[in-house]
Amino acid sequence: MHTTKTFFIAAVSAMALSACGGSGGSSSGARDQIKAVGSSTVYPFATAVAEAYAKSTGEKSPVIESTGTGAGMKLFCAGVGAQHPDIEDASRRMKKSEYEMCQKNGVTDIVEIQVGIDGIAFAEAKNGPGMKLTPTDIYKALAANPFGKPNTAKTWKDVNPSLPAEPILVYGPPSTSGTRDALKELILEAGCKTDPAMKALKDSDKDKYEATCHDIREDGPYVDAGENDNLIVQKISQNPKAIGIFGYSFLEENADTIKGIAMSGVEPTYETISNFSYPGARPLYIYVKKQHLAPIKGLQGYVEEWVKHWGPDGDLKAKGLIVAPEDVRAKNAEVIANMTPLDPSVLK
Repeated sequence: MHTTKTFFIAAVSAMALSACGGSGGSSSGARDQIKAVGSSTVYPFATAVAEAYAKSTGEKSPVIESTGTGAGMKLFCAGVGAQHPDIEDASRRMKKSEYEMCQKNGVTDIVEIQVGIDGIAFAEAKNGPGMKLTPTDIYKALAANPFGKPNTAKTWKDVNPSLPAEPILVYGPPSTSGTRDALKELILEAGCKTDPAMKALKDSDKDKYEATCHDIREDGPYVDAGENDNLIVQKISQNPKAIGIFGYSFLEENADTIKGIAMSGVEPTYETISNFSYPGARPLYIYVKKQHLAPIKGLQGYVEEWVKHWGPDGDLKAKGLIVAPEDVRAKNAEVIANMTPLDPSVLK
């Protein structure tokens, strides 16, 4: 019964994709390429795997779009068919609400694959002041209402007397970015929870707690620099008083012009992120629309290509990907081999 149902879904999906392609009016149809959307952090890795896949198979290279994790989830979950992407690249785990949105729109079989680890890195120009920060410093500097009171801090010294009296100027990701979610959940919330009253608020009023701990100020010190992380690198390399926030790979790629900022005394390095001692470490994922496997040529092959590149000897490491532990890689290689659907009970 299950096999029949799976075949039926695949057949219906194939017909839907074929129908969408037939109305495209171009000789290539609506889609003769794999399409992925999502995280700007995962983008360089997904692009490298796409190029390797095209080179080894002679097929067209998959189209990878950097939309941000949140915006990518909306596109991915909008439906099944040629007009919808096959893969979502994500710098955080899918949310329960996003999974439910997928289900509602007919995206019923989703495969979750952890492809590596990343760190949300804080950096300054090579000739910057050598800042040393903590999650509490970041929270007090960037939260809209730190500990429930409007943010009036103008300089880093206002935040912490041991820091320089320089204006707070932080270039960071937009609200659609998984890096922004990581900033909120890994750094801001950690700073927020240092106050016992905030911990108590989590139990008494979860919505108020999340707003107090996660909302970022909009009065100037935090500058939304869009999904182009290279632009943030450029901004801070030209301004020694500014700080940038982006995925670790961008820090490693631009080590000649910028340097990492220690967080709670821990520098953002390959080792500290891989062992999660650095406060901003996070897993990276891709999500695959299982209903597109049969109708979209090469989708399975492209996903399998990741396994060849994500290990200690793979070329993604040279591009800044933190290699996941061996057991994590083995588990996810098995998920790819079997295309095991995501268990929604693990989502929040």
